[in-house]
Amino acid sequence: MAWLLVVIAGFLETGFAVCLKLSHGFTRLWPTIAFASFALGSFGLLTLALRRLDVGPAYAVWTGIGAAGTAIYGMIFLGDVVSTLKIVSITLVIVGVVGLQLSGSAH
Repeated sequence: MAWLLVVIAGFLETGFAVCLKLSHGFTRLWPTIAFASFALGSFGLLTLALRRLDVGPAYAVWTGIGAAGTAIYGMIFLGDVVSTLKIVSITLVIVGVVGLQLSGSAH
């Protein structure tokens, strides 16, 4: 259950990163409100998960999901540059996240 919270928190991290960009420096109301909501949810779920998980692997999985998700979203929806190196790098992040999940770090 704790790992599920980390995964959801990682997806919420993607949401807050995208909304941070869309807020244009907190000058647009709705993306700013969405950013705050996603950030609060992400940090809240991560905090709950850390009650049962080691901080290193959980934090790495959380940031890995957020980073990979944000990069993928940017390439698909925001016109970010797509390159082979970017795709390989995102794949390596995902492989690392899966490896940490399989490492059995939960108590």
